[in-house]
Amino acid sequence: MTQPITARFQLDYGSFQLDVDLNLPGAGVTVLFGHSGSGKTTLLRCIAGLQQAQQGFLKINGNVWQDTEHQVFLPTHKRSLGYVFQEANLFPHLTVAGNLQFGLKRIAKSSDAADLRHIVELLGIDHLLERMPDRLSGGERQRVAIARAVALNPEVLLMDEPLASLDFKRKQEILPFLSRLHQQLNIPVLYVTHSQQEVAQLADHLVILAEGRAQASGSLVETLSRLDVPLAQDREAATVWQVTIVEHEADYHLTRVEFDGGSLSLTAIDAPIGTPLRVQIYARDVSIALEAPAATSILNVLPATITGIADDHGGQTVVRLQVGNQPLLAHITRKSAMLLGLQLDMPVYVQIKGTSILN
Repeated sequence: MTQPITARFQLDYGSFQLDVDLNLPGAGVTVLFGHSGSGKTTLLRCIAGLQQAQQGFLKINGNVWQDTEHQVFLPTHKRSLGYVFQEANLFPHLTVAGNLQFGLKRIAKSSDAADLRHIVELLGIDHLLERMPDRLSGGERQRVAIARAVALNPEVLLMDEPLASLDFKRKQEILPFLSRLHQQLNIPVLYVTHSQQEVAQLADHLVILAEGRAQASGSLVETLSRLDVPLAQDREAATVWQVTIVEHEADYHLTRVEFDGGSLSLTAIDAPIGTPLRVQIYARDVSIALEAPAATSILNVLPATITGIADDHGGQTVVRLQVGNQPLLAHITRKSAMLLGLQLDMPVYVQIKGTSILN
């Protein structure tokens, strides 16, 4: 699917109003991100038809699912969508295989055995097919729920905080499966979360919601580095780079990766050379120097150019930089920015600790 998704909704709950006008990619993962009460789930429910906005227009894959002006509202059961909730909601009396086939029978759709087998392999549940749900871990149940939704071959896959009920270990287990799924299946995914880790690992497109409105919408890399979005001021502010593994330094337990414009040394990564991956660099772990340090314990020293500067009200300055072709955020004190005399378009050097970069 390549046609964009158009979603315009106005909904008034009295104490809460949803008012969004979004044009989203018809491929990849769009993450709806925001704090509790920002409107993420309400927006997803409007797209699913579980909530009918007073004013709305929704077009997916060229098909209009809602158009208030022309009195069009397609009920949920007629919308070609898959929905994954926080809880797996598997049928307890059916095996995993039975759960996968159930939805296909409900919509009178014959299953393509090869397609279903591919989905089962992608999500790593082939060894679970004969098990009952009560014999699955939380992560396994959620993988089955995702497989069941994907097996319908929907025009859009909606995921409402699917990892929220899992502990940290189970989340780490399932995230690689989600990454693999969206890379290999041509189904657009709208994914709700308030976890910045999930944003960094999964998002291609990012929508930041607050109080029922979209503060920003755009590609992951550009949206995370926007200084006019409150997220850039947050302690967890970070940028995400796409990199490729080019070398392992076994003696030092390091891995070298290349990005569009340079390279980084990271803590050793157990993956073959040529593997693409994402790295998340926290703004708090980036320092700025006017000259390349002559002697430093930090391996990653890169030339950069300042492209933006913003002060908050707590003595912090957020600096947006360009490193090669990648944007980068740095959090420094306002005093440091003043003493260095930082200005737009100034060439500088950034230092990034290899141990601080998450992949």
